[in-house]
Amino acid sequence: MAALQSKIFPICNLCRGRGLITLRVCARRNYIVAHESQVDNSSEFLNSTPHRRHPGITSLKTVQLPQHLEQAAQILIHKAPGSQLAERAQSLCNFLWSRKRATGDRTIQERAVELEKRVREREQQRAEGPLEQSRLEEKVQKQVLSELRKTTYHWKPLRYNEELSLIYLAARLDGGYAAVSRALHEIKKRVPDFAPQTLLDFGSGTGTVAWAAHTMWGQSLRDYVCVDSSASMNKLADLLLRGGSETQDPHITGVYFRQFLPVSPKVQFDLVVSAFSLSELPSASERLSSIQTLWRKTSNFLVLIENGTKEGHSILMEARDIILKGEDKVTHDPRRGSVFAPCPHDAPCPKLSEKIQLPCNFPQAYRPLQLRWNTDRSSEKFSFVILQRGSRDETNQWPRIVQPVLRRVRHVHCHLCSADGTLQHAVVTTSKHTRDLYRCARNSEWGDRLPVRNIKTEGNSELNQPLQTEEQLQNSTE
Repeated sequence: MAALQSKIFPICNLCRGRGLITLRVCARRNYIVAHESQVDNSSEFLNSTPHRRHPGITSLKTVQLPQHLEQAAQILIHKAPGSQLAERAQSLCNFLWSRKRATGDRTIQERAVELEKRVREREQQRAEGPLEQSRLEEKVQKQVLSELRKTTYHWKPLRYNEELSLIYLAARLDGGYAAVSRALHEIKKRVPDFAPQTLLDFGSGTGTVAWAAHTMWGQSLRDYVCVDSSASMNKLADLLLRGGSETQDPHITGVYFRQFLPVSPKVQFDLVVSAFSLSELPSASERLSSIQTLWRKTSNFLVLIENGTKEGHSILMEARDIILKGEDKVTHDPRRGSVFAPCPHDAPCPKLSEKIQLPCNFPQAYRPLQLRWNTDRSSEKFSFVILQRGSRDETNQWPRIVQPVLRRVRHVHCHLCSADGTLQHAVVTTSKHTRDLYRCARNSEWGDRLPVRNIKTEGNSELNQPLQTEEQLQNSTE
């Protein structure tokens, strides 16, 4: 059996030496070069912090809704008229997860030109003799229109009235809060001195950003500006703040709901967040305009969050490129932007290369709302990018773990996004590396940063091999 396996793919000598099942993932490995890649202990954390709490750990355990928010949500959901709330909430979840961007006219025109060229060549090859020009044009036009109807995503805006807003509350309140909490915790953990006083939430929805930000920086935040085009959604978010009753005082003070962004271009906010909102904009030009406006209003950090799908990741990389290129003609703040998280670099995302084409996403465990159709524990998979004013520092170059960590006997597999803009599949061993580096890697999770400097690997480059999906990683261990 072992001989047959070795013919199919190379066997990891480390796993084979311990009598373990052969791992397909072990065949494509890069060993971190011994004595050159070491733990970055510039902050001297090893003197006082155990390895299981090293400063690269930014993931949260299991996120739970604040008690006041959960109680208010329960009251509003149980007051809701009608039936089949569970089915409608699940249907809305599925719809939002598979939702794509609105396709711009320019993109459709480019696709039509490409299709026309392909269809014309195909029809000319099929024709036994020369076709009349008018007949050929009619046939080509008909087929191009048919293909465009089949392949073009028919984007439609969602109109959040009172009924749909309540369904959204039941469907997305807990998962959205978990994703936002994880993204904001990245800033809280790495910049403990950051104490924002003003917050702008674009596409605020049920107000989960305000609740998560209040949990992180409730002592310093004094103004929360929540912008959502739906008056019904703003009303629902205000009710959540008031415990489900209009007569009660809001649990968080200083929250202001608006249907449009502040007019003054010079007004900036310490923290600007857009969670699951860019995909709801009706055109590419409006996305561009909104991203530039949000960046103008950013004084310190801009946090963008979308679904952990290929489409959501692409939307974020589009926004990331717009800001890093700095092509906005209206600039009141001369400070350029840099990526704070999750990327340890400002180069193009290596996961969007032609050989890989996988979304860069991260999981966050959370406790769902206590509704009869929910489980005790769930996980939200999301993509995010945090941009900051100014240049990145040295500690912002630690590689990010972008897939589940595989812990084996005396060695650990880590898929890393490195500071040079490449993906590495690194293997940290007990014999070739320091105990500190090995213990830090073994105690890290998907989404954490590995506190290592001078990351150097030897072996086959991971860029020459496709990354594995989560399902493939699970299957490889069975």
